[in-house]
Amino acid sequence: MAGLNDDPEKNKPELEAGGFAESGGVISEGADEEPVEANRRDFSGWRLTTVAWFSGLYAALHMAALNGLSIERWTGVELPLLPTFPMETWNFRILHVAGALFLGFLLYSARPFAEDKSGESRALNLPAWLLAVLALVSLGVALSFSVEIANGAMWNGMDGGIRNREIWWYGVPLIVATGGGIVLSWFHRKQRDGIAAPDIVLGICAAAVAVYLITIYGTLMRNSTGTPFAPIGISLAAVAGVALILELTRRVAGLALVIISVVFLAYVFTGQHLPGFLNSPVISWQRFFSQVYTDAGILGPTTAVSSTYIILFIIFAAFLSASKVGDYFINFAFAAAGRSRGGPAKVSIFASGLMGMINGTSAGNVVATGSLTIPLMKRVGYKPTTAGAVEAAASTGGQIMPPIMGAGAFIMAEVTGIPYTEIALAAIIPALLYFVSIYFMVDFEAAKLGMRGMRSDELPKLRKLIKQAYLFFPIIILIAALFMGYSVIRAGTLATVSAAVVSWLTPYRMGFREIGKAFELAGTMAIQIIIVCACAGIIVGVIALTGVGARFSSLLLGIAGASELAALFFAMLIAILLGMGMPTTAAYAVAASVVAPGLTNLGIPPLTAHFFVFYFAVVSSITPPVALASYAAAGISGANPMATSVASFKIGITAFVVPFMFFYNSALLMDGTWPEVIRAAITAVVGVYLLSAAVQGWFIGGRTVWWLRIAIGIFALFMIEGGIYTDMIGVGGAVAVWAVQKFIRPDPDTPFEVRGAD
Repeated sequence: MAGLNDDPEKNKPELEAGGFAESGGVISEGADEEPVEANRRDFSGWRLTTVAWFSGLYAALHMAALNGLSIERWTGVELPLLPTFPMETWNFRILHVAGALFLGFLLYSARPFAEDKSGESRALNLPAWLLAVLALVSLGVALSFSVEIANGAMWNGMDGGIRNREIWWYGVPLIVATGGGIVLSWFHRKQRDGIAAPDIVLGICAAAVAVYLITIYGTLMRNSTGTPFAPIGISLAAVAGVALILELTRRVAGLALVIISVVFLAYVFTGQHLPGFLNSPVISWQRFFSQVYTDAGILGPTTAVSSTYIILFIIFAAFLSASKVGDYFINFAFAAAGRSRGGPAKVSIFASGLMGMINGTSAGNVVATGSLTIPLMKRVGYKPTTAGAVEAAASTGGQIMPPIMGAGAFIMAEVTGIPYTEIALAAIIPALLYFVSIYFMVDFEAAKLGMRGMRSDELPKLRKLIKQAYLFFPIIILIAALFMGYSVIRAGTLATVSAAVVSWLTPYRMGFREIGKAFELAGTMAIQIIIVCACAGIIVGVIALTGVGARFSSLLLGIAGASELAALFFAMLIAILLGMGMPTTAAYAVAASVVAPGLTNLGIPPLTAHFFVFYFAVVSSITPPVALASYAAAGISGANPMATSVASFKIGITAFVVPFMFFYNSALLMDGTWPEVIRAAITAVVGVYLLSAAVQGWFIGGRTVWWLRIAIGIFALFMIEGGIYTDMIGVGGAVAVWAVQKFIRPDPDTPFEVRGAD
């Protein structure tokens, strides 16, 4: 859209070329499509076909497993090589992680691509293929173990002969191949359309880990994890699995989460030497690694959610993209809000909130919708820094938008045991406050700069789009099914099917080819979030095994003895720190393990405690100095990344206040009578309006002098507690500020000089 000029007649052919000419105006086609990362391979020919099929089958397998579908059940024909459904839980999660590892190493390079064949590292191919032989030996031995156990062999972790085979024929080749493959991949260069040999090695290693663990966990040996009786092969497989997860996390999500994970891993073996609450018991490497690849770690809550709810809604998002229903959402936002001052920024709020709650990652949502909204914001007068900041703040808000909340609601339900519908209802008012605040912020910014909205000829026709309102059916069906008591999986499946059905009412009808493309897109979209959830599972496993979470709770209790507000502030800082550099789901999972138990021990209700942690884990993506969503927006806007993160922090400032608001007033989480909830919502909206006015220096139609801005900010803080008297002080103070501004009229440009009234 950045290429549009100011002449509507010259724009017309370009607009019509986008495929939305029938509605007129701005085209959003492709706005919600998956971005292509700098280190992602771009295949063609047989490589493209192979990876596309694997990706599509990987996503389709999840849909089938989650809904209990099987060819055998439909046809009565037994096909022993295909998985049967419903799958055993641990097996399903192991395959879930292994498939993402295999696909991820095929798609994501460890280093920049070679520009031509002369830049390729051909000399490293030979050692890579030697490592591939070792990886195949390990895989073959794992398969032989499976055959032996299937034929009745008894497996004993203390048996010397079995132990030697696990060490020397399975474990050592696997560890050498994994470590060597990772190191070689750092130096190996290949063109963008080629697959690097070391990455093939790593894919085979991922398969060897999965085959062995599925085989051994299928016996009574599962109950021995974390004990001296656990087969040594489990620990060796887990060492390789952890290394593979960390390496792929580095490729798809950067170093932040990897560094945090390595620090936690180091803590396992050094904690006994640390003082105070950080001191932990001595833990052997065999014990730790035999337990970390179980439901106490990698296969625990984070992977449980990524293998069910997250992958399901990624498939849903892929179907919305393939059916072009997602484009309709963006265009509807433009038609509804584009004419108001600073229109594209307000469109960004609506569109990013709607799409962000589905795709589960703030930075990914920035790239998807920001590629359209950021250039348009710049065109109507926003500075590049502000344009990027608005998109980053809006996309981050999508993670707290019910009913999906970027999959955060499902993780919260998994961790707390609180019903999903209760969590989704509790999230309504906090999400409303966040987006209302961003709306005020961008509106006041537009008013200060004298911005215009977009012209009618630049926008889709709202009247025509309203006639296509049936394209909202997938979202309506999803929400209705959830609140009618259907399971999340059933509701998500119905919504996905409905996206394909409504596409037949548009020019983009989904046939078998398009459905296959949607599954392929879902498979590739899911890699990042699956791997970061597995990586977060490593941290969760460390916390569970070392008991550091309980000791952190004791520390919070000690702080709360002096000041409860100080304890909350400390908890906020830790949640933000742990979340920096992580996608939302991983950030919340880690913070929930460390911080939330401490808050509940303070007597805070579990729902309030987890929402408090969740909010700050979410806003870590716009909090300097490590603000992934802001950095992604800066890449599109061309602004300085750090300046963009500071600006997005300012625009999303309400998100740092709202958790304290619902701590002091639980009615904001729907905990209270309806009159209490309504009053709390109204006064909270007034509070965020005042806070936005104080930050932007614009209050009731005019710029505000500095000392009135301070007063407005103070009165906004009075609205936090939610008490009747504090609300009266806040509202009364706001009225007083309005009277001073209207009748005394202090000059905002000369703050120490007051003009008389006219």
